[in-house]
Amino acid sequence: MRLLPIALTLAILFLVVGGFALRSQQTEIAAIEPPRRAAFDRALIEKGARLAAIGNCDICHTVPGGPAYAGNRPIPTPFGTTYSTNITPDPDSGIGRWSGDAFRRAMRKGIARNGHHLYPAFPYYHYARTTDEDIDAIYAFVMTRMPVSSPAPPNALPFPFNQRWILAFWNLLYLDDAPFQADPKQSAEANRGAYLVHSLGHCGDCHTPRNLLGAEKSGEPLAGGEAEGWWVPPLNTASPAPIPWNGAHLFTYLRQGWDAEHGAAAGPMQPVVRDLAKANESDVRAIADYVAAQIGEVAPERRQHFDALLTHARERVALPRANPGEEVGAAIFAGACAACHVGPSMIPPRGIDLQLSTLMSAPDPRNVIFIVLDGVRPLDGQPGPWMPRFDDTFTDAQLAALLSYLHAHYGNGPAWTDLETRVRDIRRRKERS
Repeated sequence: MRLLPIALTLAILFLVVGGFALRSQQTEIAAIEPPRRAAFDRALIEKGARLAAIGNCDICHTVPGGPAYAGNRPIPTPFGTTYSTNITPDPDSGIGRWSGDAFRRAMRKGIARNGHHLYPAFPYYHYARTTDEDIDAIYAFVMTRMPVSSPAPPNALPFPFNQRWILAFWNLLYLDDAPFQADPKQSAEANRGAYLVHSLGHCGDCHTPRNLLGAEKSGEPLAGGEAEGWWVPPLNTASPAPIPWNGAHLFTYLRQGWDAEHGAAAGPMQPVVRDLAKANESDVRAIADYVAAQIGEVAPERRQHFDALLTHARERVALPRANPGEEVGAAIFAGACAACHVGPSMIPPRGIDLQLSTLMSAPDPRNVIFIVLDGVRPLDGQPGPWMPRFDDTFTDAQLAALLSYLHAHYGNGPAWTDLETRVRDIRRRKERS
């Protein structure tokens, strides 16, 4: 008899879950004939191009070296790998038969034209705040790209994550599709920055920590996260940057890909700054000023400390003296690094004084390991900071000695530990990818 209440409860739960799942399924929006380019106003297309640059649409929807916006780029997640959608106007494998209404629904609700749920690797939970006008401009832009036939491969997701209907529950928990609300106490530029950061720019997608279900932690906006295995710094008062960011330096970094007091973009941030160079200057400035406001003002006494640090970095001409046990790391630094990273100039092609680098004060060394192994190269042959790669130059033990020396003399915070293992693990991961 005791089993009866349990069975009844499970039956009711099954009916509730099943009913919700059925009710959450979306209808298909009718296909259209692919519109001609002449159907879209030229000014609207150009506006869409600039907004798509802020949204970094090309990064996820283009395989490196492949046709633009044709999708199929693998996007690793903790639950498996998804493949990005072809967003060219190809009528069969792309979105050529999507109406403006279908496109807006996908951007705001994460629902494809045929009614199936899109995985939140596509950050529709940010795009939901985007205005109709901006979505329509992006639609005009993508619908006037070169059509490419590029069917997506099946996602590599285990059960139950390969069941799209379960995303209805995820959306119930985490999708807030309320429009962006401007703060009447803030200026138009500040509201513009907030709008772009939290909608099209989807900065929180990388710069906000996530919970076990892969959703951003709502109480920790821009508090730091991970992207493609890289540590992503917080963009709030917890920023570990030795020299605090302000709007002017952030604008330079976002527009040019480097800043003399903070260093160069690397890893997942490189294509982001490449795209932002194509956006409206006023929009990039609004983003920079908004983020700088989240990081906050610096107290005068701390400002004096930072000014002294900056002066010391500019005047440094000698290498830090090695402590006992640091001889190997010091020798590698002197031979491979000092020529670029020690001296009065901090403007490319010279490297930044490492005492100013945020990565030297990061809680773990993974970004520095990636950079030392892979170097830094401008994308697409464009001008910019350059650093050679050392993956085939030094052993794991030698790189561990170098990293230990770097953090001891240029970093802040607790010492990096188990460095040889970290280097070896990252090398192996790179070999498998």
